[in-house]
Amino acid sequence: MLDLSRLRALHAVHVHGSVSSAAKALGYTPSAVSQQVAKLERETRTTLLERRGRGVVLTDAAGKLVDTASRVLSLVEEAEVTLEEQRGRPSGRLTVAAFSTAARGLLPGVLAELVATHPSLDLRLFEEDPHATPHMVAQGTVDLAVVHDWDIAPMTVPEGVSRAVVGEDRCDVLLPRDHPLAGRAVLYREDVADAHWICQPPGTVCHDWLTRTLRSVGAEPDFAHHVAEYQTQIALVGAGLGIAMVPRLGRGDIPDTVVVKPLDPAPVRGVSVLWREGTSRRPAVAEAVRILREHARAL
Repeated sequence: MLDLSRLRALHAVHVHGSVSSAAKALGYTPSAVSQQVAKLERETRTTLLERRGRGVVLTDAAGKLVDTASRVLSLVEEAEVTLEEQRGRPSGRLTVAAFSTAARGLLPGVLAELVATHPSLDLRLFEEDPHATPHMVAQGTVDLAVVHDWDIAPMTVPEGVSRAVVGEDRCDVLLPRDHPLAGRAVLYREDVADAHWICQPPGTVCHDWLTRTLRSVGAEPDFAHHVAEYQTQIALVGAGLGIAMVPRLGRGDIPDTVVVKPLDPAPVRGVSVLWREGTSRRPAVAEAVRILREHARAL
């Protein structure tokens, strides 16, 4: 008999591309994932992973086994959903992925309410860029994902994944207090097109959006600093090192050295929650989506 946890480990390596990434997604150590795959190799008497440079690649045999593992894990999930549905109450493990500001500004209250009202739930939160999370949901790595996208950069949802709108999150321009534009009541895109920007790293949703926004007024953006954490961006703005576009969700306190100005037209990103269609009947998923939407409306 093939061990389910070992199949899950191999499947995660396939989905995430490396042992370390698989370990992060599963909540294990890289050593534990490697041991699970090694035991599976001994059980099947087959080489499943091969070293290539500093990483590993799946062998052809492993690829065939992963296809089987996907079907097996899907059947296991279906059985778990049926059992939880019969119990009629949220229970078991529920894994949630969220972008950073949602993890800070929205999820604490949501998770706290879920824990308080449904003590049988085992909640796990992962902070992830929204580029990655739709596929994490589709592949079964997480149960729910809180994501955002922009009107000029809409998100594509994989087949088999359901989506519900949670709300909107507006963004503002943050300037050093002594900036020449700090006295303006409202800023326009042309006003900030030539500024030195503090922005998230290339490849992130927010970086792509800001790039397209500035190019829409004929400007090639000057990204002076690439910083993932918004609180660090705010600190750099306060030090006079550039300006930033920062969302309101999870923003926190603004220091006296920084001023906040609205941009016209206002940058708005949509916030949604994703889950696999096959888990729509699961009480934990339905309850989590309901509470997420309630908390988002309150914010």
